[in-house]
Amino acid sequence: MAPLTAASHPIIFYDGVCGLCNRTVRFVLARDRHDLFRFASLQSALAHQALTSHGADPADLDTMYVMLDYQQPTERLFKKSDAVFFILRQLGGFWGGIGAVAGFLPRFFRDFGYNQVASRRYRLFGKYDSCPLPDERTRAKFLDL
Repeated sequence: MAPLTAASHPIIFYDGVCGLCNRTVRFVLARDRHDLFRFASLQSALAHQALTSHGADPADLDTMYVMLDYQQPTERLFKKSDAVFFILRQLGGFWGGIGAVAGFLPRFFRDFGYNQVASRRYRLFGKYDSCPLPDERTRAKFLDL
């Protein structure tokens, strides 16, 4: 079996100290039946390098990103609701259906809702003092450790 690389997996960049973001990562880990996703916090050097190459600000902790084809000519970056609905579609099943249907809404409306949650997420879901470490079973999926 060929070794897995970041290029062969979409990378989810998330706010490592955000309670909602960490719950989202755990949600994806529990439903990623095809071992598709890899993860890195926005506070990591990897996020800084990858996101700034696309003109994105890794210090903007209100935004979740998904990068496809990392360090390949076809590299692409999704942000905010586009990232969320991409993730849901890849999970398939019920969640894939939610992602597909919601993806038909205009981006303005989707991102408006995303921004409303993002601006309140620390108050609603809490904030960690530092990025929680994954357990041994999932540690290899985190590229910034």
